Amino acid sequence: MEDWKTLFTEQEIQVRIKQLAKQISEDYKDKDLLIIGVLKGACIFFSDLIRLIDTPLAIDFFIVSSYSGQESSGNVEIHFDLREDVKGKDILIVDDIIDTGLTLKRLKECLKEKSPRSIKACALLDKKTKRQVEVEADYIGFEVPDLFAVGYGMDYKNKFRNLPFIAEFKSNK
Repeated sequence: MEDWKTLFTEQEIQVRIKQLAKQISEDYKDKDLLIIGVLKGACIFFSDLIRLIDTPLAIDFFIVSSYSGQESSGNVEIHFDLREDVKGKDILIVDDIIDTGLTLKRLKECLKEKSPRSIKACALLDKKTKRQVEVEADYIGFEVPDLFAVGYGMDYKNKFRNLPFIAEFKSNK
């Protein structure tokens, strides 16, 4: 049996995404923007965000895993790498949540080797209390305390991604 408590409603999420998209549009006006989604967790946030950005952009994806159940494994595995050439481009990584920082750090290191003009990051949730490495996102949807979030693309054992809100998840198993 699972239990959850709503952290952010669908409406609150949409308002915040509009604000982020407006800021990103302003910051990347007249730049060669490539937005990279981190799958699977960022899929819904990524889709909603890019539709509201009003500057030309290209997209690509990483498929990355670093969780086992509700805990970070500490090991970042890249299962699918980019197909786009990032050389000379302005990169914006879009992820669902930054907690340990290990995934974002690893992705930035991989991208830096490919000579982009710039690399920034955007995360729907930021859980600073779990940081293991020094890394920050440039655009943050919401800060959250040390809890396990599901919904709006985020999952527990690949379930609950389809919830239209974000909730704190507790497993009673």
